[in-house]
Amino acid sequence: MSSNLYNTMYNPDVLSCIANLSSDEVFTLPELANAMLDMLPQELFENPDTKFLDPGCKSGVFLREIAKRLLKGLEPIYPDLQERTDHIFKEQLYGIAITELTSHLSRRSLYCSKFANGRYSVVSFDTVDGNVRFKNIQHRWKNGNCVYCGASQKEYERSDDLETHAYELIHTTKPEEIFKMRFDVIISNPPYQLNDGGGTGKSAKPIYQLFVSQAKKLHPRYMTMIIPSRWFSGGKGLDEFRADMLTDKRIRKLVDFDNFREVFPGVDLAGGACFFLWDRDHPGSCEVTNVSGEMRDTVVRELNEYDTFIRSNKALAIVNKVNAKDYKRHLNEVVYPRLPFGIPTTYTPTNSGVPCYFTQRIGLQHARKNDVTDSFGIIDKWKFLVPKAPIAGQTDFSKPVAFYYDGNTRIAKPNEICSESWLVAGAFDSEEEALSYKSYIFTKTVRFLLLQTVVSQNISKKNYVFIPDLGKYEGIYTDTQLCNMWDITDNEFEYIKSRIGEIGGGDN
Repeated sequence: MSSNLYNTMYNPDVLSCIANLSSDEVFTLPELANAMLDMLPQELFENPDTKFLDPGCKSGVFLREIAKRLLKGLEPIYPDLQERTDHIFKEQLYGIAITELTSHLSRRSLYCSKFANGRYSVVSFDTVDGNVRFKNIQHRWKNGNCVYCGASQKEYERSDDLETHAYELIHTTKPEEIFKMRFDVIISNPPYQLNDGGGTGKSAKPIYQLFVSQAKKLHPRYMTMIIPSRWFSGGKGLDEFRADMLTDKRIRKLVDFDNFREVFPGVDLAGGACFFLWDRDHPGSCEVTNVSGEMRDTVVRELNEYDTFIRSNKALAIVNKVNAKDYKRHLNEVVYPRLPFGIPTTYTPTNSGVPCYFTQRIGLQHARKNDVTDSFGIIDKWKFLVPKAPIAGQTDFSKPVAFYYDGNTRIAKPNEICSESWLVAGAFDSEEEALSYKSYIFTKTVRFLLLQTVVSQNISKKNYVFIPDLGKYEGIYTDTQLCNMWDITDNEFEYIKSRIGEIGGGDN
């Protein structure tokens, strides 16, 4: 039975079908699982002592594909198929399911039975779970959120018969106590986020980084996980994780997809996805591979060259050229923080008061004078306003990104302000300098430098970190002028043009 299961080509593969479904849980394609397994030293699959763990089992695809490799690799040691199967399933493959349903699905994928001690299981276990465990873990609440994962108590405090989405690996300070053994390889596609009850109640907190951190505590020889690429630029709960990942010399391979759909068909998530190989005993530089459609570009480099990870190998060369000019400061020190005038997005416009730009849909209305603050002393300046979410609705960054154009930016006159929906990208003494600065921001070259820090639809001042501040802005800036200034070649500019969309009303 096991021979038929693991050596027969499935047409179609049921796990491929599941992975193509749109769902709250992102299932892994067998092809992706094997691409991750290919990064590991293949002699691991010829060693009867190698132990594997998936701490976030969904479909069981990782364990199933590992089983296939072990069944082939251990044949010289265990010629008898049943003896070989028994050893592999009982001594080498372990999993922690994320829900009761996925525990059944994982066991069905691995053992051919949702019950490991069932009649149709390819291996006879003494327990229902076998080596794929599931425990109904409870959250630990404090001030309305779980102290382990940050989940909202209002959203996830449920009766015992409902899923709590409290995942075992990340709801303990001692993950080594779960199995009480050492694993050579930890591989997973962990859950990505949980509702944290913030904002309007739909705010989500990332949790995939917790799986990576907990897995490191188990001290495996190798770890590979596929996770969203949003950690590249940090943000909500990810700043510490980003710093740790970028400085961890044990990350030896990183494969990055700027389009999430390339790895998870039917699932749309801004910022793309990546998987990595962490090698405990062999620290060094990282082999970074960019994947966009059929195009693959691989370069060995340091991940912590900048605080923000630059995804594109080609873009890194361009950023390095610009950075070599040694400017005194960059636009992240020029762009103002959110709420420069104290008017939140939820503010209700008034019929009179201080002229205020609200959302693009509402336009220029008014705010009560007593509600307005001027912490930066820029009310009486000419201000260049850009939307906080200039690419709302675009999640596929493999397609050209425009960011800004005449239709979604504003020149605010002295004594005009804006709500939180806008960023004050710059403040100036004259309209001429504001318009000159606008032409600088509108060049494809500058917008390309902005793109290197963007993995979501929202933009903040920190995203301008790679754009030099020219100091005094005079005249109209063009890409030709900037390319000459920064030694950007024709081929490099062709790449820039391929990533940046046209601005409304023409381009520079």
